[in-house]
Amino acid sequence: MPAFTFEKISPPARRAPAAALPKKPRGLISQMINRFAERRARRALQGEPAMPRDEKPAE
Repeated sequence: MPAFTFEKISPPARRAPAAALPKKPRGLISQMINRFAERRARRALQGEPAMPRDEKPAE
């Protein structure tokens, strides 16, 4: 016969599902990438060709 015993502790009952966490604000780099992607998508829809890096716009 054992000299001691352990109590069985039942886990706490779930009351309600966990609340959805609010969206974390996006980082600065992500925001910059999104801006570039939006501009590129707009240009593609308008049919403007993308400007190569080595050419500068005429002023």
